[in-house]
Amino acid sequence: MFLQRLHFVNFKNFEENSFEFSPKINAFVGNNGKGKTNILDAVYYLSFLKSYFNHQDKQNIRFEQNFFMIEGWFQKDKKEEHVLISVHTEQKKLAKRNEKTYDRLSDHLGKFPVVIISPYDRDLITEGSDTRRRFIDSIIAQSDSVYLAELIRYNKVLLQRNALLKFFAANRVFDAIQLDIFDHEIMKIGEYIFQQRQKFIKNFKPIFQKYYNFISTEKEIVEISYTSDLKNNELSYLKDNLSKDRLLQYTSAGVHKDDLKFKINAHPIKKFGSQGQQKSYLIALKLAQLEIIKNQLKITPLLLLDDIFDKLDESRVEQIIKLVNEEHFGQIFLSDTHPERTRMMLEKINEDHQIFQL
Repeated sequence: MFLQRLHFVNFKNFEENSFEFSPKINAFVGNNGKGKTNILDAVYYLSFLKSYFNHQDKQNIRFEQNFFMIEGWFQKDKKEEHVLISVHTEQKKLAKRNEKTYDRLSDHLGKFPVVIISPYDRDLITEGSDTRRRFIDSIIAQSDSVYLAELIRYNKVLLQRNALLKFFAANRVFDAIQLDIFDHEIMKIGEYIFQQRQKFIKNFKPIFQKYYNFISTEKEIVEISYTSDLKNNELSYLKDNLSKDRLLQYTSAGVHKDDLKFKINAHPIKKFGSQGQQKSYLIALKLAQLEIIKNQLKITPLLLLDDIFDKLDESRVEQIIKLVNEEHFGQIFLSDTHPERTRMMLEKINEDHQIFQL
């Protein structure tokens, strides 16, 4: 699968633009503020029907306009596929595939997979557990519609349980039977989510370690571990935390609190990893994500590399480029502020490339 053409109108800082792409490597070069990242985000939109950087659709409309439109033409399974997304300030978001409108936007997930590596990914290391859970869930959900449905169902029941806890506190009442209805659902769905996440991490870890070792030339030892309330106390975690939940007026334990622990040389990478090590760690996470999705969907995702060369030494940059140029990687889009560096690098590794100067 690869993206042949891209066209957009009133998207972010662009009035209108069109591109025709190489099936292998495409680079956008120019100074900061020219819109390189916005073009990568338009490609991301074609896969996820939302922005990677700003989930408020209407905030991605060009200033003083009332709509944006993105469309792309993919080559997939030896035939052309057309995707169109339209967002209007006064209307519901519209998404079409081959002129047919989606009834549910979630039905598009996994059809045209994309993996992006961006400076914003540092949130995976520095921010709270919800960022890392979204990372796991987004990978599993692309190939498992049942998981996505159960995750949506779990969050709905969780909101209902939390609303009931608030009602009890506000009215100074308590009904154990009513609460048990939600507890039963949360534990049942939560067990399924826990099992799927545990299975995912078991498969993901060795792939991640393989990529990190390649990028760092095996200079450091990295590790990922999965933590969950269900690991040690699978049957009673809700009852054990009931007094606390009634006081806090929300559910304090469950798979919605799961987390990933990232370590380098047996220490948390957030505190003990250099900027270059953290960036290498994130790139390895995303390359592992790409391989997992490729194996699950039998489609090679597009790879978007947004300003990934910053804060990496020359040897790590060379290893990354050497890696993504291998045959098992598909179409690649990258952005860089140094046109000459990009040109020299691409001419050295692959004849099949395009460079777009912004």
